[in-house]
Amino acid sequence: MAEAHKSPRPNGARRVARRRDGETVSGTPAQGRELRAQGRKTMARLLDAGLRVFAERGYHAARVDDIVRSARTSHGTFYLYFANKEDLLRALAVECAREMDALAEHLGPIGPDREGYEELRRFLSGFVATYRNYGPVIRAWMEGHVEDRDVSNLGVKAFTGIATAFGRRMHEAGGRGDQVSISALMAMLERFAYFFVSRRLEFDDARMLDTVAHIVHRGFFRAPLSATR
Repeated sequence: MAEAHKSPRPNGARRVARRRDGETVSGTPAQGRELRAQGRKTMARLLDAGLRVFAERGYHAARVDDIVRSARTSHGTFYLYFANKEDLLRALAVECAREMDALAEHLGPIGPDREGYEELRRFLSGFVATYRNYGPVIRAWMEGHVEDRDVSNLGVKAFTGIATAFGRRMHEAGGRGDQVSISALMAMLERFAYFFVSRRLEFDDARMLDTVAHIVHRGFFRAPLSATR
């Protein structure tokens, strides 16, 4: 498959600099009050710490103590921004859902030609990047670890949006685009991203994306072999 010489960024890596609008999603205690620059930085540090701890310990085993220690702050500071760890997970889920909604919204036509291949590869790059950033949140969705129905619904809506976009693009390309095909594609992409990120496989990113894009383009969008070479 791909050559092993480049490590992906681990779960919990900094995401703040890549936020499109610069907005940091707050927890319940911080809602309704304007946060200054330092407050936004503190909240972002807590969100990053939450991702690290959820990735290392798992959501259910994680404690506020662990998050506070990882963020190098106090319990009092934590509770200024989040009511509990569930509240922090909710804020992370909102961020993740926004990124996935944007991926679905901007998925362009995927024809069986080279241009379609490049569009598919661009989407896959964004999907893997989102999984790297929010892997613990997505795993909590997929594995049914979220008791908060609103948080669970965010995950359902986000993945449904991507599945719907893929189905539409499959039909446009003359592929089957039925529920079986869409479900198979979504399961393959989610499980591959999980395996790739959680195991920190040392695949070269460019070759990994080329390989997955080639498989999906040929298998689901009826692309000829020449389109991906």
